[in-house]
Amino acid sequence: MTKDVFAAIAERRSVRRFSGEAVADATITRILEAALQAPSAGNLQPWKFYVVKKEESKKALGEAAWQQEFIASAPVVIVVSALPELVAAHYGPRGRDLYVIQDTAAAIMNLLLAAHAVGLGSCWVGAFLEKEVRRIIGAGEDELPVAIIPLGYAAEESAKPARRSLNDCVVILD
Repeated sequence: MTKDVFAAIAERRSVRRFSGEAVADATITRILEAALQAPSAGNLQPWKFYVVKKEESKKALGEAAWQQEFIASAPVVIVVSALPELVAAHYGPRGRDLYVIQDTAAAIMNLLLAAHAVGLGSCWVGAFLEKEVRRIIGAGEDELPVAIIPLGYAAEESAKPARRSLNDCVVILD
């Protein structure tokens, strides 16, 4: 099952309750392949994706995310980590401080939309203790954890959150 991109954008929700049903490795691979298609400055692709299935590691990630225990209930958790120095080598401080975040954010959004397109729920978690997440996943000091993404089949349908109107956030300069 795949969805039109506009439908996927409109329908995707943050999911914090998962059914517990396992996610096939082929499905995870497909989602990660979509993440890899994201644009990046200079096509440097400055990211790493840690696929976490071990129960104690998922629990530790939930604790590192200020007790967001729902993280551990997902069958799979993907931690997206950035490689700031790779981008800094090409673009200096702006690459290290901005481009690498933009690049990984684009990959994360592709991942979230791909997960939705194949019928999975997900949630972008950005509130966590960086050093603790780095330790849990075994990332190097040269990596910057950017997001924790729990993935799984939703246990319930999430309500559509309110959105600002187009008139409130678009400025047209003629």
